[in-house]
Amino acid sequence: MMKKKIIIVVAGLFISVGAFGARVAEPALLQDGFILRGIDGEVNGPDANDRWFFRFNEDVNDDKGVVKAGTNLELLPSTTLEKITADVNERSSAGYRLWGRVTRYKGKNFIFPVYFLPQGSIQQQPSQASQTQGPAPQESRPAEIISAKEGGSAQDINEPNDVLNIPQEIVEKLRTRRIAQPVPVRPEKVSVVEQGSGVAEELRTEKRPEFRQDAILADRTALLVKQDNGGPAFVLDALGLNAPQVSLRVLPCEALELTEQRQSAEPETVPFKIAGITTKYKGKYYLLLQKATRVYSYGNFGG
Repeated sequence: MMKKKIIIVVAGLFISVGAFGARVAEPALLQDGFILRGIDGEVNGPDANDRWFFRFNEDVNDDKGVVKAGTNLELLPSTTLEKITADVNERSSAGYRLWGRVTRYKGKNFIFPVYFLPQGSIQQQPSQASQTQGPAPQESRPAEIISAKEGGSAQDINEPNDVLNIPQEIVEKLRTRRIAQPVPVRPEKVSVVEQGSGVAEELRTEKRPEFRQDAILADRTALLVKQDNGGPAFVLDALGLNAPQVSLRVLPCEALELTEQRQSAEPETVPFKIAGITTKYKGKYYLLLQKATRVYSYGNFGG
């Protein structure tokens, strides 16, 4: 009897060790919101689903997870991705240095690109001094240097303690220059052009024909719904105005996963107060969700 107990305990130990080993073997993921700061890699795509990917040339570590060199992560639709794909089509090399934000959704990492540089443009150019042989001709040197070399009273230009004075004409221009102030976007003035899919294809404001850059959307009440293709989208509340509904496709991220879990726990569609970054890709608008808070009406207005 004792031998049978020992055999059962040993078998259970092997099963638990095997299960633990299976968990360790799972690929490590980067944290949602981790910032990529100038990572070198290659852009490849599109695949059959029109997706683009970034292949890392180096390991990326966020102190909790490591993505090894050679890993491909999907690039999320954005204004920057549209610029990247246009650049890839014009270049023979797909090497880039990328800045962006890592997102995490259902056990996978994605990249929301923010800025990029082609590899050819980040190579340092030879300095002007190395391109010239010997000292510059005297007539091409500034008068201050000439007078200093000839025993004049002008200070040596290489003196590290010299005070760098701004020319007076530059100072006058700075005084009279008007600093452009950002124009806030009023959410209640946003209108939409609807397509057959029922998802917003164009957003327009009174002063500008469309959002040409990524913008911040904050404190808007919206409903989380499914598109015709099954993807998630937020339908913004029209705030009582007689205006078409605005729908934004939601990019995969941790905030979206948590919001879907809250919605699945409710028998009916519930409103959320959302905030995030709106972006555009191939004429369609997307939202990188940052926060979604459940809105309670406490029985008022049929909520």
